[in-house]
Amino acid sequence: MAQVVTSRVTRRTAGAVADGAFKVLLAAVYIAGAAPLGRLLGTPAWLMAVSGVALLIGGGVEIGYTRSRSMRTYTHFMIAYDSGWVLATLTGLLMAWQGSSAGGEVWVGYQTAAPLVFAALLLAAAPGQTTSGTQRGTSD
Repeated sequence: MAQVVTSRVTRRTAGAVADGAFKVLLAAVYIAGAAPLGRLLGTPAWLMAVSGVALLIGGGVEIGYTRSRSMRTYTHFMIAYDSGWVLATLTGLLMAWQGSSAGGEVWVGYQTAAPLVFAALLLAAAPGQTTSGTQRGTSD
């Protein structure tokens, strides 16, 4: 039974690292392609670059804190982040379909603010307990 719990935790940790790595990769794309992406999305190039830096910070913090924060905390924060991303995407799309030029700015704006909030929450979260894995393993 303890092996099942351990493998579940390992998959969650791998998921958190993959999520952070995706943010870092997306950051590189945003920074390298700020001008063409900005034109495509109807946003200024500087906003794309700033969003890239924010994603780089958020992804780096996310990767760096996987061992010192509980996966329950990570999961809650990732669900909140991704839920906000979906809402920002739907809002941006709705605005674009209605002819507004601000849809891209809403979407990129979320991707600028949210990773910084995510990183701040992760930094402020209490460190994970090393005994919690042992307790969970013995209670199953």
